[in-house]
Amino acid sequence: MRVLLVNTNRMKPAIAPLGLDYLADALEAAGHEPRLVDLCFSQDIAADLEAAVRLGAPEVIGVTVRNTDDCYMSGQAFFLPEIKRAIQILRGSTTAPIILGGVGFSVAPMAVMEFCGADFGMAGDAEFALVEFLRAIEQRRDWSAVPGLVYRDRGRWRLNPVVPGDMARLPERRRALVDNARYFREGGQAGFETKRGCGMRCLYCADPVAKGRTTRCAPPGLVVGELSALLAQNVDHFHTCDSEFNLPLEHARAVCQAIVDAGLGERIRWYAYCAPTPFSDDLATLCRRAGCVGINFGVDSGCDSMLRRLGRHFTTADLLDTAATCRRHGLASMYDLLLGGPGETRATVRQTIDLVRRAAPDCVGLSLGVRVYEGTPLAEWVRSQAEVPSHPDLYGAKEAHPQLLAPVFYVAPGLAEDLVGWVHELVAGDSRFFLPTNTATHQNYNYNANETLVRAIAQGARGAYWAILRRLRTAAG
Repeated sequence: MRVLLVNTNRMKPAIAPLGLDYLADALEAAGHEPRLVDLCFSQDIAADLEAAVRLGAPEVIGVTVRNTDDCYMSGQAFFLPEIKRAIQILRGSTTAPIILGGVGFSVAPMAVMEFCGADFGMAGDAEFALVEFLRAIEQRRDWSAVPGLVYRDRGRWRLNPVVPGDMARLPERRRALVDNARYFREGGQAGFETKRGCGMRCLYCADPVAKGRTTRCAPPGLVVGELSALLAQNVDHFHTCDSEFNLPLEHARAVCQAIVDAGLGERIRWYAYCAPTPFSDDLATLCRRAGCVGINFGVDSGCDSMLRRLGRHFTTADLLDTAATCRRHGLASMYDLLLGGPGETRATVRQTIDLVRRAAPDCVGLSLGVRVYEGTPLAEWVRSQAEVPSHPDLYGAKEAHPQLLAPVFYVAPGLAEDLVGWVHELVAGDSRFFLPTNTATHQNYNYNANETLVRAIAQGARGAYWAILRRLRTAAG
Protein backbone atom coordinates (compact mmCIF):
# COMPACT_ATOMS: atom_id res chain seq x y z
CA MET A 1 0.00 0.00 0.00
CA ARG A 2 1.05 3.59 -0.58
CA VAL A 3 1.53 5.17 2.84
CA LEU A 4 2.10 8.91 3.29
CA LEU A 5 3.91 9.72 6.55
CA VAL A 6 3.55 13.27 7.86
CA ASN A 7 6.07 14.86 10.20
CA THR A 8 4.28 17.60 12.13
CA ASN A 9 7.12 18.61 14.46
CA ARG A 10 8.26 22.15 13.62
CA MET A 11 10.44 22.84 16.67
CA LYS A 12 13.72 24.61 15.99
CA PRO A 13 16.50 23.60 16.14
CA ALA A 14 15.19 20.90 13.82
CA ILE A 15 14.88 17.40 15.29
CA ALA A 16 14.61 14.56 12.76
CA PRO A 17 11.47 12.39 13.04
CA LEU A 18 13.24 9.27 14.28
CA GLY A 19 10.04 7.27 14.65
CA LEU A 20 9.06 7.83 11.02
CA ASP A 21 12.48 6.66 9.81
CA TYR A 22 12.05 3.48 11.87
CA LEU A 23 8.47 3.04 10.68
CA ALA A 24 9.48 3.38 7.02
CA ASP A 25 11.98 0.53 7.38
CA ALA A 26 9.27 -1.72 8.81
CA LEU A 27 6.78 -0.75 6.11
CA GLU A 28 9.25 -1.39 3.30
CA ALA A 29 10.25 -4.75 4.79
CA ALA A 30 6.55 -5.70 4.65
CA GLY A 31 6.24 -4.63 1.00
CA HIS A 32 4.60 -1.23 1.42
CA GLU A 33 5.61 2.10 -0.15
CA PRO A 34 6.20 4.83 2.45
CA ARG A 35 6.67 8.46 1.41
CA LEU A 36 7.32 11.49 3.60
CA VAL A 37 5.97 14.99 3.72
CA ASP A 38 8.10 16.90 6.23
CA LEU A 39 6.41 19.98 7.66
CA CYS A 40 9.44 20.91 9.76
CA PHE A 41 10.89 22.93 6.87
CA SER A 42 7.59 23.84 5.19
CA GLN A 43 6.94 27.42 4.16
CA ASP A 44 3.34 26.64 3.20
CA ILE A 45 1.85 23.71 5.13
CA ALA A 46 -1.39 23.56 3.17
CA ALA A 47 0.32 23.63 -0.21
CA ASP A 48 2.85 20.97 0.78
CA LEU A 49 0.21 18.62 2.20
CA GLU A 50 -2.06 19.04 -0.81
CA ALA A 51 0.86 18.44 -3.21
CA ALA A 52 1.93 15.30 -1.35
CA VAL A 53 -1.57 13.88 -1.60
CA ARG A 54 -1.95 14.85 -5.25
CA LEU A 55 1.40 13.41 -6.35
CA GLY A 56 1.52 10.35 -4.10
CA ALA A 57 -2.14 9.26 -4.13
CA PRO A 58 -1.76 7.68 -0.67
CA GLU A 59 -4.04 4.87 0.41
CA VAL A 60 -3.25 5.48 4.10
CA ILE A 61 -1.82 8.54 5.88
CA GLY A 62 0.16 8.36 9.11
CA VAL A 63 0.56 11.58 11.13
CA THR A 64 3.11 11.65 13.92
CA VAL A 65 2.71 13.52 17.21
CA ARG A 66 6.20 13.71 18.66
CA ASN A 67 5.28 16.22 21.40
CA THR A 68 2.00 17.67 22.55
CA ASP A 69 3.82 20.67 24.07
CA ASP A 70 7.29 21.97 24.98
CA CYS A 71 7.10 20.79 28.64
CA TYR A 72 8.33 24.14 30.00
CA MET A 73 6.29 26.26 32.38
CA SER A 74 7.96 29.38 31.01
CA GLY A 75 7.00 28.51 27.45
CA GLN A 76 3.75 26.50 27.52
CA ALA A 77 3.76 26.05 23.74
CA PHE A 78 0.91 23.71 22.73
CA PHE A 79 1.40 21.92 19.39
CA LEU A 80 -1.86 20.03 18.88
CA PRO A 81 -3.87 22.91 17.33
CA GLU A 82 -1.41 23.04 14.43
CA ILE A 83 -1.55 19.25 14.05
CA LYS A 84 -5.35 19.40 14.06
CA ARG A 85 -5.17 21.98 11.27
CA ALA A 86 -2.91 19.68 9.23
CA ILE A 87 -5.44 16.87 9.59
CA GLN A 88 -8.22 19.18 8.39
CA ILE A 89 -6.18 20.08 5.32
CA LEU A 90 -5.59 16.40 4.58
CA ARG A 91 -9.29 15.66 4.96
CA GLY A 92 -10.02 18.27 2.34
CA SER A 93 -7.63 16.60 -0.10
CA THR A 94 -8.24 12.86 0.25
CA THR A 95 -10.55 10.19 1.58
CA ALA A 96 -7.61 8.01 2.68
CA PRO A 97 -7.83 7.05 6.37
CA ILE A 98 -5.68 9.22 8.65
CA ILE A 99 -3.86 7.48 11.52
CA LEU A 100 -2.30 9.34 14.43
CA GLY A 101 0.72 7.93 16.28
CA GLY A 102 4.02 8.83 17.89
CA VAL A 103 5.35 9.20 21.42
CA GLY A 104 3.31 12.33 22.18
CA PHE A 105 0.18 10.62 20.94
CA SER A 106 0.86 7.52 23.05
CA VAL A 107 0.91 9.55 26.28
CA ALA A 108 -2.81 10.36 25.97
CA PRO A 109 -4.20 8.62 22.87
CA MET A 110 -7.90 9.01 23.60
CA ALA A 111 -7.64 12.70 24.45
CA VAL A 112 -5.45 13.44 21.41
CA MET A 113 -7.92 11.63 19.13
CA GLU A 114 -10.81 13.60 20.56
CA PHE A 115 -8.93 16.87 20.06
CA CYS A 116 -7.46 16.23 16.59
CA GLY A 117 -10.22 14.18 15.01
CA ALA A 118 -8.30 11.62 12.93
CA ASP A 119 -9.84 8.34 11.75
CA PHE A 120 -7.61 5.99 13.73
CA GLY A 121 -4.80 6.13 16.25
CA MET A 122 -1.96 3.78 17.08
CA ALA A 123 -0.44 3.81 20.57
CA GLY A 124 2.87 2.10 21.28
CA ASP A 125 5.22 0.37 18.84
CA ALA A 126 3.77 1.16 15.41
CA GLU A 127 6.38 -0.83 13.44
CA PHE A 128 4.48 -4.01 14.22
CA ALA A 129 0.90 -2.78 14.70
CA LEU A 130 0.71 -0.63 11.57
CA VAL A 131 1.94 -3.49 9.38
CA GLU A 132 -0.74 -5.73 10.92
CA PHE A 133 -3.39 -3.05 10.40
CA LEU A 134 -2.46 -2.58 6.72
CA ARG A 135 -2.49 -6.33 6.16
CA ALA A 136 -6.01 -6.49 7.57
CA ILE A 137 -7.15 -3.66 5.28
CA GLU A 138 -5.58 -5.31 2.22
CA GLN A 139 -7.12 -8.68 3.00
CA ARG A 140 -10.45 -7.15 4.04
CA ARG A 141 -10.14 -8.79 7.46
CA ASP A 142 -11.30 -7.50 10.81
CA TRP A 143 -8.79 -4.97 12.16
CA SER A 144 -10.50 -4.22 15.47
CA ALA A 145 -8.07 -6.40 17.47
CA VAL A 146 -4.86 -4.73 16.24
CA PRO A 147 -2.67 -3.93 19.32
CA GLY A 148 -2.74 -0.29 20.38
CA LEU A 149 -5.34 0.67 17.80
CA VAL A 150 -7.72 3.52 18.60
CA TYR A 151 -10.94 3.39 16.59
CA ARG A 152 -14.62 4.32 16.67
CA ASP A 153 -17.02 1.68 17.90
CA ARG A 154 -20.70 2.59 18.17
CA GLY A 155 -19.91 6.27 18.42
CA ARG A 156 -17.18 5.94 21.08
CA TRP A 157 -13.41 5.83 20.89
CA ARG A 158 -11.91 2.50 21.91
CA LEU A 159 -8.26 1.71 22.65
CA ASN A 160 -7.02 -1.84 22.23
CA PRO A 161 -4.42 -3.14 24.69
CA VAL A 162 -0.91 -2.06 23.76
CA VAL A 163 1.42 -5.01 23.16
CA PRO A 164 5.17 -4.19 23.45
CA GLY A 165 7.07 -5.25 20.34
CA ASP A 166 10.12 -7.48 20.27
CA MET A 167 12.94 -5.25 19.04
CA ALA A 168 14.93 -8.30 17.95
CA ARG A 169 12.30 -8.73 15.22
CA LEU A 170 12.82 -5.26 13.76
CA PRO A 171 14.29 -5.01 10.26
CA GLU A 172 17.60 -3.34 9.50
CA ARG A 173 17.48 0.36 10.28
CA ARG A 174 18.55 2.09 7.07
CA ARG A 175 17.36 5.58 8.13
CA ALA A 176 16.60 6.39 4.47
CA LEU A 177 13.17 8.08 4.58
CA VAL A 178 14.23 11.35 6.24
CA ASP A 179 16.77 13.88 4.96
CA ASN A 180 19.05 13.24 7.92
CA ALA A 181 21.90 15.21 6.34
CA ARG A 182 19.77 18.35 6.33
CA TYR A 183 18.60 17.74 9.86
CA PHE A 184 22.22 17.40 10.89
CA ARG A 185 23.11 20.70 9.23
CA GLU A 186 20.19 22.50 10.86
CA GLY A 187 19.81 20.47 14.06
CA GLY A 188 23.41 19.60 14.92
CA GLN A 189 22.82 15.96 15.95
CA ALA A 190 20.86 12.80 15.13
CA GLY A 191 18.94 10.59 17.53
CA PHE A 192 19.25 6.85 17.85
CA GLU A 193 17.57 4.32 20.07
CA THR A 194 19.00 1.27 21.85
CA LYS A 195 15.90 0.25 23.85
CA ARG A 196 12.31 1.13 24.68
CA GLY A 197 10.28 1.14 27.85
CA CYS A 198 11.12 1.88 31.44
CA GLY A 199 10.16 -0.01 34.57
CA MET A 200 10.98 2.83 36.95
CA ARG A 201 8.17 4.43 38.97
CA CYS A 202 9.10 8.10 38.90
CA LEU A 203 6.18 10.22 40.05
CA TYR A 204 5.91 12.51 37.04
CA CYS A 205 7.43 10.67 34.08
CA ALA A 206 5.35 10.00 30.97
CA ASP A 207 7.89 7.69 29.32
CA PRO A 208 6.46 4.49 30.86
CA VAL A 209 3.01 5.67 29.77
CA ALA A 210 4.08 6.28 26.17
CA LYS A 211 6.66 3.51 25.68
CA GLY A 212 5.56 0.91 28.22
CA ARG A 213 6.94 -0.37 31.51
CA THR A 214 8.55 -3.41 29.90
CA THR A 215 12.12 -2.76 28.78
CA ARG A 216 12.81 -4.06 25.28
CA CYS A 217 16.42 -3.94 24.14
CA ALA A 218 17.56 -3.62 20.55
CA PRO A 219 20.27 -6.08 19.47
CA PRO A 220 23.62 -4.23 19.61
CA GLY A 221 24.22 -5.14 15.97
CA LEU A 222 21.03 -3.30 14.98
CA VAL A 223 22.31 -0.17 16.74
CA VAL A 224 25.72 -0.40 15.04
CA GLY A 225 24.06 -0.81 11.65
CA GLU A 226 21.94 2.28 12.27
CA LEU A 227 24.93 4.40 13.26
CA SER A 228 26.84 3.18 10.21
CA ALA A 229 23.90 4.10 7.95
CA LEU A 230 23.88 7.63 9.36
CA LEU A 231 27.65 7.94 9.05
CA ALA A 232 27.24 7.16 5.37
CA GLN A 233 24.96 10.23 5.24
CA ASN A 234 27.78 12.35 6.78
CA VAL A 235 26.13 12.46 10.19
CA ASP A 236 28.61 11.87 13.00
CA HIS A 237 27.17 13.45 16.17
CA PHE A 238 24.39 11.58 17.96
CA HIS A 239 22.19 11.49 21.04
CA THR A 240 20.47 8.46 22.53
CA CYS A 241 16.67 8.59 22.67
CA ASP A 242 16.42 5.96 25.42
CA SER A 243 14.76 6.86 28.69
CA GLU A 244 18.02 6.06 30.50
CA PHE A 245 20.81 4.45 28.49
CA ASN A 246 22.43 2.69 31.47
CA LEU A 247 19.29 0.78 32.49
CA PRO A 248 19.76 -2.15 32.09
CA LEU A 249 23.49 -1.81 32.67
CA GLU A 250 24.55 -4.95 30.79
CA HIS A 251 22.78 -3.82 27.64
CA ALA A 252 24.52 -0.44 27.77
CA ARG A 253 27.86 -2.23 28.04
CA ALA A 254 26.98 -4.54 25.15
CA VAL A 255 26.04 -1.61 22.89
CA CYS A 256 29.25 0.25 23.71
CA GLN A 257 31.34 -2.85 23.09
CA ALA A 258 29.63 -3.44 19.75
CA ILE A 259 30.41 0.14 18.71
CA VAL A 260 34.04 -0.34 19.70
CA ASP A 261 34.29 -3.71 17.92
CA ALA A 262 32.86 -2.18 14.74
CA GLY A 263 35.59 0.47 14.77
CA LEU A 264 33.14 3.36 15.13
CA GLY A 265 34.38 4.72 18.45
CA GLU A 266 36.93 7.01 16.79
CA ARG A 267 34.58 8.13 14.05
CA ILE A 268 31.53 9.27 15.99
CA ARG A 269 30.70 11.48 18.95
CA TRP A 270 27.57 10.89 20.96
CA TYR A 271 25.70 11.90 24.10
CA ALA A 272 23.32 9.94 26.30
CA TYR A 273 20.52 10.29 28.81
CA CYS A 274 21.45 8.26 31.90
CA ALA A 275 20.30 7.57 35.43
CA PRO A 276 22.82 8.71 38.07
CA THR A 277 23.18 5.06 39.12
CA PRO A 278 24.50 2.62 38.17
CA PHE A 279 27.35 4.60 36.62
CA SER A 280 30.67 2.94 37.33
CA ASP A 281 34.23 3.59 36.21
CA ASP A 282 33.91 0.51 34.02
CA LEU A 283 30.91 1.89 32.15
CA ALA A 284 32.46 5.35 31.86
CA THR A 285 35.60 3.84 30.31
CA LEU A 286 33.58 1.82 27.82
CA CYS A 287 31.42 4.83 26.91
CA ARG A 288 34.51 6.91 26.14
CA ARG A 289 36.02 4.15 24.00
CA ALA A 290 32.75 3.98 22.07
CA GLY A 291 32.83 7.70 21.29
CA CYS A 292 30.55 9.04 24.03
CA VAL A 293 31.60 12.53 25.13
CA GLY A 294 28.79 13.68 27.42
CA ILE A 295 26.00 12.45 29.69
CA ASN A 296 22.74 14.14 30.67
CA PHE A 297 21.70 12.75 34.06
CA GLY A 298 18.09 12.95 35.24
CA VAL A 299 18.86 14.14 38.78
CA ASP A 300 15.65 16.04 39.67
CA SER A 301 16.70 17.02 43.19
CA GLY A 302 19.65 17.29 45.53
CA CYS A 303 17.54 16.51 48.59
CA ASP A 304 17.07 12.89 49.73
CA SER A 305 13.53 13.42 50.99
CA MET A 306 12.49 14.93 47.66
CA LEU A 307 14.14 12.12 45.71
CA ARG A 308 12.05 9.62 47.66
CA ARG A 309 8.86 11.60 47.00
CA LEU A 310 9.65 11.72 43.30
CA GLY A 311 10.16 7.97 43.19
CA ARG A 312 13.87 8.10 42.40
CA HIS A 313 16.11 5.14 43.29
CA PHE A 314 19.36 6.98 44.06
CA THR A 315 20.64 9.29 46.81
CA THR A 316 22.48 12.58 47.02
CA ALA A 317 25.68 10.66 47.81
CA ASP A 318 25.29 8.93 44.44
CA LEU A 319 25.08 12.32 42.73
CA LEU A 320 28.44 13.33 44.17
CA ASP A 321 30.01 10.04 43.05
CA THR A 322 28.61 10.15 39.52
CA ALA A 323 29.88 13.65 38.80
CA ALA A 324 33.32 12.62 40.08
CA THR A 325 33.28 9.54 37.84
CA CYS A 326 32.57 11.69 34.79
CA ARG A 327 35.45 14.01 35.64
CA ARG A 328 37.87 11.09 35.99
CA HIS A 329 37.03 9.85 32.53
CA GLY A 330 36.74 13.11 30.62
CA LEU A 331 32.98 12.89 30.13
CA ALA A 332 31.09 16.18 30.17
CA SER A 333 28.17 15.97 32.60
CA MET A 334 24.80 17.68 32.71
CA TYR A 335 22.54 17.47 35.79
CA ASP A 336 18.85 18.10 35.12
CA LEU A 337 16.80 19.41 38.05
CA LEU A 338 13.02 19.44 38.43
CA LEU A 339 11.92 21.91 41.09
CA GLY A 340 8.49 22.45 42.59
CA GLY A 341 7.15 18.89 42.98
CA PRO A 342 5.04 17.62 45.88
CA GLY A 343 6.70 18.40 49.20
CA GLU A 344 9.12 20.94 47.75
CA THR A 345 9.92 23.94 49.93
CA ARG A 346 12.33 26.81 49.73
CA ALA A 347 14.58 24.86 52.10
CA THR A 348 14.66 21.79 49.84
CA VAL A 349 15.30 23.97 46.77
CA ARG A 350 18.22 25.65 48.53
CA GLN A 351 19.51 22.25 49.64
CA THR A 352 19.36 21.05 46.04
CA ILE A 353 21.29 24.01 44.68
CA ASP A 354 23.94 23.62 47.38
CA LEU A 355 24.33 19.87 46.74
CA VAL A 356 24.65 20.30 42.99
CA ARG A 357 27.27 22.99 43.47
CA ARG A 358 29.24 20.51 45.58
CA ALA A 359 28.86 17.81 42.94
CA ALA A 360 30.16 20.29 40.33
CA PRO A 361 28.85 18.86 37.05
CA ASP A 362 29.72 20.86 33.95
CA CYS A 363 26.16 22.09 33.46
CA VAL A 364 22.90 22.18 35.40
CA GLY A 365 19.48 22.48 33.79
CA LEU A 366 16.64 23.89 35.88
CA SER A 367 12.97 23.18 35.17
CA LEU A 368 10.59 25.08 37.42
CA GLY A 369 7.19 23.49 37.87
CA VAL A 370 6.37 19.86 37.04
CA ARG A 371 4.38 19.07 33.89
CA VAL A 372 1.45 16.83 34.85
CA TYR A 373 0.80 14.11 32.26
CA GLU A 374 -2.22 11.86 32.15
CA GLY A 375 -1.48 8.31 33.29
CA THR A 376 1.36 9.22 35.66
CA PRO A 377 1.32 8.76 39.44
CA LEU A 378 1.48 12.55 39.75
CA ALA A 379 -1.77 12.94 37.82
CA GLU A 380 -3.47 10.40 40.10
CA TRP A 381 -2.14 12.17 43.20
CA VAL A 382 -3.22 15.61 41.94
CA ARG A 383 -6.74 14.36 41.23
CA SER A 384 -6.96 12.77 44.67
CA GLN A 385 -6.69 16.28 46.10
CA ALA A 386 -9.05 18.26 43.89
CA GLU A 387 -10.61 18.48 40.45
CA VAL A 388 -8.11 19.72 37.89
CA PRO A 389 -9.87 23.00 36.94
CA SER A 390 -10.11 24.10 40.58
CA HIS A 391 -6.83 22.70 41.91
CA PRO A 392 -5.01 25.55 43.68
CA ASP A 393 -1.50 24.29 42.88
CA LEU A 394 -1.93 23.72 39.15
CA TYR A 395 -0.98 26.34 36.58
CA GLY A 396 -1.47 26.60 32.84
CA ALA A 397 -4.42 25.42 30.73
CA LYS A 398 -6.19 23.55 33.51
CA GLU A 399 -9.65 25.03 32.92
CA ALA A 400 -9.59 24.45 29.16
CA HIS A 401 -7.95 21.02 29.38
CA PRO A 402 -8.93 19.18 32.57
CA GLN A 403 -7.69 15.98 30.86
CA LEU A 404 -4.18 17.53 31.07
CA LEU A 405 -3.69 17.56 27.30
CA ALA A 406 -2.42 21.14 27.05
CA PRO A 407 0.43 22.24 29.36
CA VAL A 408 -0.59 22.00 33.03
CA PHE A 409 2.03 22.29 35.77
CA TYR A 410 2.15 21.50 39.46
CA VAL A 411 4.00 23.82 41.85
CA ALA A 412 4.11 23.03 45.56
CA PRO A 413 2.23 25.46 47.84
CA GLY A 414 4.18 28.56 48.76
CA LEU A 415 6.60 28.32 45.84
CA ALA A 416 4.71 29.67 42.85
CA GLU A 417 5.06 33.33 43.71
CA ASP A 418 8.31 34.61 42.19
CA LEU A 419 9.85 31.11 42.07
CA VAL A 420 11.75 31.99 38.91
CA GLY A 421 13.15 35.21 40.33
CA TRP A 422 14.16 33.58 43.61
CA VAL A 423 15.92 30.68 41.88
CA HIS A 424 17.73 33.16 39.64
CA GLU A 425 19.00 34.83 42.81
CA LEU A 426 20.12 31.48 44.26
CA VAL A 427 22.25 30.63 41.21
CA ALA A 428 23.36 34.17 40.43
CA GLY A 429 26.95 34.29 39.28
CA ASP A 430 27.15 30.56 38.57
CA SER A 431 27.09 30.25 34.79
CA ARG A 432 26.80 26.45 34.93
CA PHE A 433 23.07 26.82 35.58
CA PHE A 434 20.66 27.00 32.63
CA LEU A 435 17.10 28.18 33.22
CA PRO A 436 14.17 28.10 30.78
CA THR A 437 13.43 31.68 29.77
CA ASN A 438 12.07 33.51 26.77
CA THR A 439 15.29 35.44 26.22
CA ALA A 440 17.76 34.66 23.44
CA THR A 441 20.88 33.94 25.48
CA HIS A 442 23.19 30.97 26.06
CA GLN A 443 21.47 30.50 29.44
CA ASN A 444 18.06 29.70 27.91
CA TYR A 445 17.35 26.01 28.48
CA ASN A 446 14.10 25.81 26.51
CA TYR A 447 15.06 24.15 23.22
CA ASN A 448 11.84 25.15 21.45
CA ALA A 449 12.36 28.12 19.12
CA ASN A 450 15.82 28.68 20.61
CA GLU A 451 17.38 31.17 18.21
CA THR A 452 20.71 31.09 20.05
CA LEU A 453 21.07 27.38 19.29
CA VAL A 454 19.80 27.80 15.73
CA ARG A 455 22.50 30.39 15.00
CA ALA A 456 25.25 28.37 16.67
CA ILE A 457 24.36 25.23 14.68
CA ALA A 458 24.22 27.25 11.44
CA GLN A 459 27.77 28.35 12.24
CA GLY A 460 28.93 24.75 12.67
CA ALA A 461 28.21 23.82 16.30
CA ARG A 462 27.42 20.12 16.76
CA GLY A 463 26.35 17.87 19.63
CA ALA A 464 23.85 17.87 22.49
CA TYR A 465 22.16 21.23 22.92
CA TRP A 466 23.33 21.60 26.50
CA ALA A 467 26.90 20.96 25.32
CA ILE A 468 26.56 23.63 22.63
CA LEU A 469 25.19 26.09 25.20
CA ARG A 470 28.08 25.21 27.48
CA ARG A 471 30.59 26.04 24.73
CA LEU A 472 28.82 29.32 24.02
CA ARG A 473 28.91 30.16 27.72
CA THR A 474 32.64 29.40 27.88
CA ALA A 475 33.33 31.51 24.79
CA ALA A 476 31.37 34.39 26.31
CA GLY A 477 33.55 34.24 29.43
